[in-house]
Amino acid sequence: MSENLAEQFAVLPENLSNHLMITVIALAAGAAISLPLAVYVVKHPRWRYPALTVVSVVQTIPSLALLALMVPLLIGLTALTSRWLGIEFSALGFYPAVIGLTMYSILPMLRNTVTGIMGVDSAMTEAARGMGMTPRQVLWKVELPLAAPVIIAGLRTATVWTVGIATLATPVGQRCLGNYIFRGLQTFNWTAVIFGCIVAAALAIMLDLLLGGMERGVKERRRMLVTMSATVLSVIFVAGLFAPTGVEWARGFGEQAGFVADADREEDREPTRLDVVRIGSKTFTEQFILSRLMRETLQDAGYEVRERESLGSIVIFDALAGGEIDVYVDYTGTIWANAMQRDEILPDWNVHSQMAGWLAEAHGIRTLGSLGFENAYALAMRREHAEDLGVEKISDLIEHARDLRMGGDQEFFGRPEWRSIRDRYGLRFRDQVSYESTFMYQSVVSGEVDVIAAFSTDGRIRAFDLKLLEDDLEAIPPYDAVVLLSARAAEDRELAAALAPLIDAIPAEWMREANHMVDRSEDRRTVSAAARWLRERIEQDADD
Repeated sequence: MSENLAEQFAVLPENLSNHLMITVIALAAGAAISLPLAVYVVKHPRWRYPALTVVSVVQTIPSLALLALMVPLLIGLTALTSRWLGIEFSALGFYPAVIGLTMYSILPMLRNTVTGIMGVDSAMTEAARGMGMTPRQVLWKVELPLAAPVIIAGLRTATVWTVGIATLATPVGQRCLGNYIFRGLQTFNWTAVIFGCIVAAALAIMLDLLLGGMERGVKERRRMLVTMSATVLSVIFVAGLFAPTGVEWARGFGEQAGFVADADREEDREPTRLDVVRIGSKTFTEQFILSRLMRETLQDAGYEVRERESLGSIVIFDALAGGEIDVYVDYTGTIWANAMQRDEILPDWNVHSQMAGWLAEAHGIRTLGSLGFENAYALAMRREHAEDLGVEKISDLIEHARDLRMGGDQEFFGRPEWRSIRDRYGLRFRDQVSYESTFMYQSVVSGEVDVIAAFSTDGRIRAFDLKLLEDDLEAIPPYDAVVLLSARAAEDRELAAALAPLIDAIPAEWMREANHMVDRSEDRRTVSAAARWLRERIEQDADD
């Protein structure tokens, strides 16, 4: 427990500083848009309803979806700016996070500013005009000062929203406090989840209290309270803008002094070939382990490496195709169904061949090869329940399905694999429930569902003693783990040579054991430790 907590504190400065940075910039940008727009629509009433409606509609878009949508849009934009202006920027991380958060922050500030200005007593504005004030003077000296408490209340709401929503920036590649939550959920590290939630809540409460002090000071005309609150907020905002740079400097100093935890150490190496190799990973344990394995392998080959963790499945593929990352591990079935939009079930060799050709032709992506194991969807049950029903293979479920509940991850029931299983076996379950994958496993263990769509190399299968059902009618397509290189990385032959020892080197049982090391509740190991164990097995097997 103490080591786990120490690990969370070790990365707190970097996570917190980046979280504060995107929050501050988004709020500043949101205020720069909403305040002038509010003044304009108050003075031009015909635009008031359309403006508020458009901004309100943005709030109906799920925040994670909005952030994810920014990535392909920015990939397309950077392609255009690169071609026409010679300007390139990253479509992952900072920009999609800040743009999405800015859009979410506008509504409360816009609505409260409009309400505050319109709520000013007309007698006050008439008196000001009677004294000879111009419309601009009325706005700045009467309307805005009187509306200030309502405007600040809107800023308070926007701040709390933005701090909370910023935790969802992790899947688009932005480091933040969400890294604790997303990674903790996938690795059963509840200390990390709770730690991230507490820090995010503390940050939101602190900013809200300071803004509340400003609001109270303005209402009660206590200049000292306003000045003190504004000063502290200004310091925090400046820290938000510059803290990540300071953390990077401190990180480099700490690494030289030996103060940084092994899990986040990056050796100082002279960049060779590619200046920096950027490794991506999705949002589950196996991806974290394989990302760390490739990182250590490439570092030993003299490369400088950066990791982009917890990217969404579509986001990570778009990032590779757009050159935002250089290498990651994907699965043939995922590429086949999601990227290629194919739903027919073909032999493994045929899927590999067609997938590799399509990736190269459509995106310039090189398929380096399979790691040697398959992580496919597999129906699983509690072992004792399966034995009671006499279920060994999926076809055995046919007579029981109408009395059973089926659980899957968030996307499973919309995927062609489910349609293939359902139609080929003729399965009709009593109910279908979607879960985040961590809770999906818990649901079958607790008996809330009877069957789940597990992942065949997931360590939780062993941890919970689940029984995998044989796909006797071969309805599930192959899901071999393959290393993919971006068009940029594919030109570096030394990079491919450095990763070559991993190809066909990892049996499924090794991967399952490595996942189990991280996922199991007792004697849990870190992702770095599991990656080192896997690498030692690979090297030992090569020597033998």
